[in-house]
Amino acid sequence: MQNTSNPSCSDIAVIGLAVMGQNLILNMADHGFTVSAYNRTAAKTEQFLNGPAKGTSIVGAYSLPELVAQLKQPRKIMLMVQAGRAVDELISQLLPLLQPGDIIIDGGNANYPDSERRTAELAAQGILFVGTGISGGEEGARHGPSVMPGGNPEAWPAVKPILQAVAAKTAAGEVCCDWVGKNGAGHFVKMVHNGIEYGDMQLIGEAYQFMKDGLGMNYAEMQAAFAAWNQTELDSYLIQITADILGVNDADGTPLVEKILDRAGQKGTGKWTGINALDLGTPLTLITEAVFARCISALKEQRVQAEAAFGHRIEPIAGGCEEWLRALRQALLASKIISYAQGFMLMCQASEHFGWDLDYGKTALLWREGCIIRSAFLGNIRDAYAADPDLVFLGSDGYFKQLLQQALPGWRKVAAAAVQHGLPMPCTVSALSFLDSYTCGRLPANLLQAQRDYFGAHTYERTDRPAGEFFHTDWTGRGGDVSAGRYDV
Repeated sequence: MQNTSNPSCSDIAVIGLAVMGQNLILNMADHGFTVSAYNRTAAKTEQFLNGPAKGTSIVGAYSLPELVAQLKQPRKIMLMVQAGRAVDELISQLLPLLQPGDIIIDGGNANYPDSERRTAELAAQGILFVGTGISGGEEGARHGPSVMPGGNPEAWPAVKPILQAVAAKTAAGEVCCDWVGKNGAGHFVKMVHNGIEYGDMQLIGEAYQFMKDGLGMNYAEMQAAFAAWNQTELDSYLIQITADILGVNDADGTPLVEKILDRAGQKGTGKWTGINALDLGTPLTLITEAVFARCISALKEQRVQAEAAFGHRIEPIAGGCEEWLRALRQALLASKIISYAQGFMLMCQASEHFGWDLDYGKTALLWREGCIIRSAFLGNIRDAYAADPDLVFLGSDGYFKQLLQQALPGWRKVAAAAVQHGLPMPCTVSALSFLDSYTCGRLPANLLQAQRDYFGAHTYERTDRPAGEFFHTDWTGRGGDVSAGRYDV
């Protein structure tokens, strides 16, 4: 066995040596921290120590007692294991080995209620818990991820030097890691990040299909279009890698993407975002559509059969390609703004509901570098919330309002063409429908309330009476005057 050490020399321990765990350890070591590495499979630990960690200050442990003994006090242990039961099992094994004031950090993709529960349960035993979202994938973990810590605020001073050292930095030197909020706030913000990621990826996919199947563009032309878009307000990691992907050919010289099965996977964070939006009454329409788009993609065999049964085909879109590309860029940019706006609406609702006191401008900065949704206009989002910390809808900010208004003609043109030509663009169309609904002062919900009162005596408010007064009508003359109790989920 290699790289073992004397007791009490390590600044932090990391449990779990999959790719994220290994790369975070190497990142920490690069920044001068001594890290103890542990995996439940001893061979994995040995392989890491004799491979990527060889010649570094990283030390190994082959049991949890040995791992704990290697740590300086207060002990700091980061868990990089599968979310859920594995985290709880590890915590239960560690607890007898720890002392009050020691810190457990969960760096996995935990569901925020688990972090809420663990913060409270561990605090009752004197242990400080940090639930920290980490985004950036393999490359980010190695060279600088976006880090979103929450949990027990008493732990922040002890973990701050390490987490901020390994985090991504903006060109101006701003650190993409800061305390998000208490209890489950860190993992909630990471969940919303992933939901926006779902929306971004689906929107880009819809633009790609519009180019390929609607405009008949080849892969070189599409690559050039995305590369050009990355020099505009759409400048972002996901646009950049899309251009890269479209330029990669298989061994036979044909585009590799064409040979990838159109069935998308998902790990659950997008679904959690949609569920929480429903629970909190936030209209997260675009992100939820992105989750459902992945669900539809999973029905590959059914889709192939339905295509044949319905004779569905995508009709070519006539007109100048450059003109359509300008409109498509506007549609993508505007829809992307709506995706972020809805995500921030959800965080605002959650912060108020749970008393987290989230700082939305600071959150935008956390995503400015290192993470999957990093993009140029996150700086503009930070500026928007700096100017108005109580901003309810991002699209109301002067900068984003102007972009949305400028994009509307092209956005509507693309949405209409998609419907007319059989191009599925659920997120692009949903985003436009959301903006139309959100900016419409009079919606048909008055009829909906009349229907609810008709069949269920659920009552309604009147436009000619003060808000908060409720009325019931006996619509048929046979229902009587008794109304149902009033409540909203």
